[in-house]
Amino acid sequence: MKLPQLSGIELIKRLRKHGFVVVRQKGSHIRVEKNTPGGVIKLTIPNHPLLKKGTLHRILKDAGLEVDDII
Repeated sequence: MKLPQLSGIELIKRLRKHGFVVVRQKGSHIRVEKNTPGGVIKLTIPNHPLLKKGTLHRILKDAGLEVDDII
């Protein structure tokens, strides 16, 4: 499936539905975390109006999610 074009804030809203919580923000980057049995997943989301496709793809891969999970 094709990657959607999302802002950083919109991606965070969708990640919250999968158990991620915002823990801090430094400048234009927002840190989210999720506790799992295998450990803590930590992601840094740029607070940009439009995320680049490569950035979005890497965030989803690191989160253990597929494109279908955030649509």
